[in-house]
Amino acid sequence: MTRILVAATPVSGHHGPLLQIARHLTGLGHEVVFLGGARFADQVRAAGPAFRALPAEADYDDRDFSARFPERERIPAGPAQIMWDVRHVFGDPTPAQFRGLKGLLDEFPATAVLHDNLFFGGVALSLSDEPGRRPATFSVGVSPLGVESRDTAPHMLGLLPPADEAQRAGYAELADRMAEQRAPLDAHLRACFGAAGVALPEGRLGRTLIEAADVFLQLTVPGFEYPRSDLPGTVRFAGTIPIPAAAGQEPPAWWPELQAARAQGRRVVVVTQGTLANTDPNRLIGPTVRALADREDVFVVAATGRDDAASLLAAELPALPAHIRIAGYVPFAELLPLADVLVTNGGYGGTQAALAHGVPLVVAGDTEDKPEVAARAEWSGTGINLRTADPSVAAVRGAVERVLSTPSYGARAADLAKEYAAHDALGLIDDLVRRTDTR
Repeated sequence: MTRILVAATPVSGHHGPLLQIARHLTGLGHEVVFLGGARFADQVRAAGPAFRALPAEADYDDRDFSARFPERERIPAGPAQIMWDVRHVFGDPTPAQFRGLKGLLDEFPATAVLHDNLFFGGVALSLSDEPGRRPATFSVGVSPLGVESRDTAPHMLGLLPPADEAQRAGYAELADRMAEQRAPLDAHLRACFGAAGVALPEGRLGRTLIEAADVFLQLTVPGFEYPRSDLPGTVRFAGTIPIPAAAGQEPPAWWPELQAARAQGRRVVVVTQGTLANTDPNRLIGPTVRALADREDVFVVAATGRDDAASLLAAELPALPAHIRIAGYVPFAELLPLADVLVTNGGYGGTQAALAHGVPLVVAGDTEDKPEVAARAEWSGTGINLRTADPSVAAVRGAVERVLSTPSYGARAADLAKEYAAHDALGLIDDLVRRTDTR
């Protein structure tokens, strides 16, 4: 079987999809080594692959992001924070990531390397030599496709594609201004790659980061991504990685109440702030729970991703209604088939998991790539974009009521569910890596 090296940025939203890929490939008999964050070591080994930790300079515990990146908290959400992240969270580790990859390849001569799209050490590997003189490289898009295009707005602003030629021209001017603003960032990234011994090609780096790999596997479907007439030929839409079943995890004690509510025809509303931007559950979970506190015709599940969420919300919600449940970790593979709407801050993987189950959305997020996810929900007709990470109770109430009462949102989500079902991301990846043995 094929020798495969899988590498991931040590952040849950990046690590999770790559681990699912590594688990699947291992289960098919491939020999897989996973290069990732030390905190995930036991999880990786339990899934089957061998584990190697990233060099210390590229490793950290994303559960305490501020400990590794304390200055980040002073950067306002939006383009400034995104550029800071690209510079420091993803750019600075490049030399150490590349060193880790090269060292591991010396002892484990893989024919295929898979990495998340912001693991720039993998980009450096792609650029370090000609195809055929290095392993085949596969970049896995775990965030909205960021390739620059004449058919879209500049990336990370959360703007919809141009509606006419005048708006297209305006976007082009905006892109030029942003390129000037990004010049220091580009210079920094070139220096990071240079420190790894790799030269970045001239031109806008957004396309280079997409085009460097032999194949760029975007984890979505065309129905949830803007059409581009100038899409790089390396890009393939793969669908999404299925959420794993909660093996060995007991459902919450109130699970029968949720099932009974669904059987009675009550609508189920799920709200989550994801795994990274969940330090203050009162940003989205609190307003959602308050917005639906008097809606006994629905059953609300707040999936917080943290064990102390109930106590954090207690001050705002001293008397929790019987139709609302606050939970830490909920088995999403089992929860989403019961949901009628997901209120989310726009995590890319979670959003697509909902759509793969035909669940329409209310999206409220302003950090990382979340404005782009929210804009795609709006563009695809699968949900409402609240354009803030701190929505009012009234805004959430109105959005949830609108999604539940407007059939088109559910219909569009159902259409995308069929599109996701027609893709087999794991099967495609297996087929691609098998071919590397015959190169």
